[in-house]
Amino acid sequence: GLCLLVLRVFIGVHVFLVSCALPDSVLRRFIVRVMCSVLGLFVRQSDPQFRDVNVRVYIANHVTQFDHNVINLLTSCNTPALNGAPGFICWSRGFMELGVTGSRAELVDSLKVYSSHRGNPPLLLFPEEAATNGRAGLLRFSSWPFSILDVVQPVALQVQRPLITVSVADSSWITELLWTFFVPFTVYQVRWMPSVPRRAEELSEDFALRVQELLAMELGVVSTRLTAADKTEHMKRLRHTSVLPFAPGSQPLAARPRIPSSLTGVAPEDARITAMAQRVKEVLPHVPLEVIRIDLAQTNCVDTTIANLLEGRVPFFPESKEAGTDLPAPSTSQAAAASGIQGSTAVPSSKPATKQFAKSPVERHLSLQERKRALYDYARR
Repeated sequence: GLCLLVLRVFIGVHVFLVSCALPDSVLRRFIVRVMCSVLGLFVRQSDPQFRDVNVRVYIANHVTQFDHNVINLLTSCNTPALNGAPGFICWSRGFMELGVTGSRAELVDSLKVYSSHRGNPPLLLFPEEAATNGRAGLLRFSSWPFSILDVVQPVALQVQRPLITVSVADSSWITELLWTFFVPFTVYQVRWMPSVPRRAEELSEDFALRVQELLAMELGVVSTRLTAADKTEHMKRLRHTSVLPFAPGSQPLAARPRIPSSLTGVAPEDARITAMAQRVKEVLPHVPLEVIRIDLAQTNCVDTTIANLLEGRVPFFPESKEAGTDLPAPSTSQAAAASGIQGSTAVPSSKPATKQFAKSPVERHLSLQERKRALYDYARR
């Protein structure tokens, strides 16, 4: 792999120079495609007869940082630069600079003006706005790419690579390029789908959802409602997780949870779960410690476990005051909050809460609502 990497770096410089020197034509795309095969990039296309020369907007799923370069080897198209500062790097990666740094509305207006000139190549857009491995599902499509023109052509893209994962979340394009040079080959499968026109009085959101469903069916994956912002938030949480389950010693010392001295003789994994369980117990003292530990073993996150307990996704029986004698005594504010929740529990109902399983579904539902309301009140305090 290292020998291939060093050799392909020098060959890649020649590929870049050739692609810059030759004008955009069928000959240039053929030469660059053959040279890319030496770099280990093999591009195959299916159903090219479906490609409509009159369509001005291509819609594709996003798998790698080089999807637009791969499709550009098959047909002439331009992808606008949405992220990153304009300059040589943006131009060298094959993005089109529009000079628009404002809102999405200004970007759509610029793309409409661009598409109105028939001499310009078609647009290649990725409504997911974030790359995924393409094996589980599609991120929710943004509606702005479907506001440009009334006819779009979906393009299904699948990538296969031996030994190494195709797309790793939160990795840079340089890392992806080096791994591409390292592995023996990477196969891009491009499938052209029939063009999809907008229906009469169809909103852009509905149009985007319909194309997303068609692409998901073609790829055999799920059409999700998760957005690129959800992926960013998920990666942010992963970066701030106290200790990763597969690398307990990789976190810096300041980021590790403090383990009490009484747990020094316990296994590291058990000690970490116990320390996290005590943090949850300080917030929710009425929840049994064993229930907290079981949920923490699955979630590995204090915040997620607290949310599961508050929202009733984890069933449990509240324990009495005497049950938590082995835990550290709560602070004054926590004791006041604990007394407040006991008072708030008695407010919704005039009769005391029963510990037996109610026979009526209405009574069971009311009992569940009372407990959830008490948990929410305590969490707010």
